[in-house]
Amino acid sequence: MLAISAKADILGCMKKRILFLCTHNSCRSQMAEALANHFLGDLCQAYSAGTEATRVNPLADLVLIELGIDTSSLRSKTLDEFFGETFDHVVTLCGDANEKCPLFFGGVQRLHHGFEDPSRLKGREENVLPEFRRVRDEIKNWVVDYFGGSQ
Repeated sequence: MLAISAKADILGCMKKRILFLCTHNSCRSQMAEALANHFLGDLCQAYSAGTEATRVNPLADLVLIELGIDTSSLRSKTLDEFFGETFDHVVTLCGDANEKCPLFFGGVQRLHHGFEDPSRLKGREENVLPEFRRVRDEIKNWVVDYFGGSQ
């Protein structure tokens, strides 16, 4: 992976900067950030934020660790933390964030791709974990397909 990154830098290709947005930056946007950085780290640098900051959902953390992803640097952040930064893509993952997302300038591609929120499920961990895994896998497949291509 380092060789690919070095080669991309030599050729003048910069990593795409992606910001994933969700309301609380606790589950879907955290998973998207971690999955993009883990599987596409040679092509992009992903970040996440929310319209409100809370905490990283422990079950989102768990299903990422199951894939061998280091989650130690994940933390819930608000959009304010990224004020003045530029991104190639700003992706909203829930309807609320899509409605509240501010306008970004500078050629940024803003898109919405909604995923169900597994953190809304009530019940015992063993009963809701399959749903967290399903959403994680949906996000992973979409992120890798969309950003791993020629975007």
